[in-house]
Amino acid sequence: MVLLTFLLLTSYFAVMTVLLVHGMGRTPVSMWRLSRSLRHAGLRTEMFAYATAWEQVDQIVRRLQERLAALSCAEYVVVGHSLGGLLLRAAVAGLPHDIRAPRRIIMLGTPNRSPRLARRFERAWWYRLMNGDAGDLLAHEERLASLPATTVPCTVIAGTRGINGRWSPFGNEANDGLVAVSETELDGAEESVTVPARHPFIMNDRRVREIIRQHCSNSEQVRSEK
Repeated sequence: MVLLTFLLLTSYFAVMTVLLVHGMGRTPVSMWRLSRSLRHAGLRTEMFAYATAWEQVDQIVRRLQERLAALSCAEYVVVGHSLGGLLLRAAVAGLPHDIRAPRRIIMLGTPNRSPRLARRFERAWWYRLMNGDAGDLLAHEERLASLPATTVPCTVIAGTRGINGRWSPFGNEANDGLVAVSETELDGAEESVTVPARHPFIMNDRRVREIIRQHCSNSEQVRSEK
């Protein structure tokens, strides 16, 4: 009984780990400000890096699953920016049943539906060179549709500070400059939120950081941002 109580208290007050996965063409440096904010709030953060220029999507997903397995000894939350959210979707859905899944997936500007800009530029040499197999994934709706459905609670956060109007590829549709809000929609998502942020910097938005902290909350362990 004493041992059980100790284990329960240890679990209750354990520091939550948040795994941060950057977007396509970016590096973990892009998530540094978010990481710092979460650590100041009492959370533990880790980064996952990948390179779309020379790694296939399946290779990245397998490495990501290994990282998730290493975190699975305690509760954890995963956050993916843009393509990072899709990689997390695939990795979590393919975890073996004996591996603890994350408490929640939080997607920041993730194109769960094929983004029009990827389709527009998919034949450009620079797009293929920089984005490789991941760029092909984004440019083809049938490939995106083949990704497994979410198996854990999911929060989708979309930005709305993109340009609209006659000369915008998005017309009058809400967007973050690279991805339309409608392109982030995910069937089965438990929560969908919009914030006035641009795609490259959505992870630095104060509202985004607060949403992440709320979903990582264990009792009074996580401090709100002042």
